[in-house]
Amino acid sequence: MPTNNREQHPLVSFIIAVYDLPIELLRACIESILALSLQPGEREVIVVDDGSEDSPAAALEAYGVTYIRQEHGGLSMARNTGIRAARGEYIQFVDADDLLLKIPYDACLHQARLGSADMILFRLTEQQGWTNTDTFAPPTTAPVFTSPMTGAEYMLHHNLQGSACGYLFWRALLGNLRFTDGIYHEDEEFTPQLMLRAERVTATETGAYFYRLRPQSIITDKHTRNTLKRLNDTKGIICRLNRIAEGLPDEKRPALQRRIAQLTMDYLYNIIQQTGSRRYLNRRISELTRQGLFPLPDRDYTRKYQWFRRMTGNRIGIFLLTTLIPLLPKER
Repeated sequence: MPTNNREQHPLVSFIIAVYDLPIELLRACIESILALSLQPGEREVIVVDDGSEDSPAAALEAYGVTYIRQEHGGLSMARNTGIRAARGEYIQFVDADDLLLKIPYDACLHQARLGSADMILFRLTEQQGWTNTDTFAPPTTAPVFTSPMTGAEYMLHHNLQGSACGYLFWRALLGNLRFTDGIYHEDEEFTPQLMLRAERVTATETGAYFYRLRPQSIITDKHTRNTLKRLNDTKGIICRLNRIAEGLPDEKRPALQRRIAQLTMDYLYNIIQQTGSRRYLNRRISELTRQGLFPLPDRDYTRKYQWFRRMTGNRIGIFLLTTLIPLLPKER
């Protein structure tokens, strides 16, 4: 568990991966960290430049950050580099174009100072566009946190927010866990494994992180090749998590199985929405069936899950899904 001995180590290491980003966004991100209720000795800001065409090093000199430049290898590799450099008792991943919100995030820091939780979850707020935050009103009251529970208990009873930016966590939880290089949606593989290691998780529904939804970000890239790679990477994550679940003890396995089932539902939903191909969907369902991942388990996880499970259980339901889902607004 976290300790109160911080004479040699900062309380938090903030790991920021950056690649070809306007410098004003990176500066705003760092300044949001420096505005928090942390003394200089309590924080460590690590900027990992993943091979940007123009290095931002000169523009960062005034901030006193640790700057690491590497050849372009992707977000997973950059975050893993940051993990190796981190000395903080806790780690917070921050995307370089996002912000931490002072009042709610300071409350998360208070939880870390108390040492009463090894994983502190909060919500991500978002705004379309990226030029400014003039129309965004951050929370002005301190959040309320749940009583601590194990990560397995949390996963079994709550929908998991996969983003690795959505929590502050005790560095010692990592062990040998790292992000898988070269894939999209790497957080969906990393986060549930990290959470299963946590003995004391506390959470708030308050947004402590400002997520900037940019037209040219990885998530919003609409190219067909990237769409198919995202789908294939998601399938790979589901299969790897399923193999992990098979080796878990009884008290943890149901928690990861819930997450796998929900990821599988999202995977099929995204196939329908993003490809519109019934043939492609049928091939992927056949693959999942061979691996024991389809039909979806009969569980009452959420209303959406129950509805989707029933619909995918017969040909008429699949026909309706493939007809109606492409007409719905695209999900992020």
